[in-house]
Amino acid sequence: MHLQLPDLIIVCPSGLPNCASRSLQFVQNAAARILTETRKFDHITPILASLYWLPVQAGADFMVLFLTYKLTKKSIGFRALTYSVPYLWNGLPLHVKEASSAEIFKSRLKAHLYSLHNSLNITFQTSF
Repeated sequence: MHLQLPDLIIVCPSGLPNCASRSLQFVQNAAARILTETRKFDHITPILASLYWLPVQAGADFMVLFLTYKLTKKSIGFRALTYSVPYLWNGLPLHVKEASSAEIFKSRLKAHLYSLHNSLNITFQTSF
């Protein structure tokens, strides 16, 4: 049985307050450590990467963008959507937005957010 914890955690909208986001990230990190049987003081980024789990905020963005994709395929305009949705949607690469199916979109979106997060994390870690 494969635990789908990221799906259970990401029930909040994008733009989550920092304190809530940190709490959810703590829960996700603890679950990842339990599943991989790693120690508390091991660096969490490689652990999350090995599980192919997005960080909490990126996961929330994933859900908003996936719902946006589904809405745009049903010819519903952006008028009813908040500021964050067009901002996130317009920031996506064209090959992600032009996916021919929901499954392809989800796959490309997760890969894009995953690579974006890991490239930022690697840059941040090496800047010390």
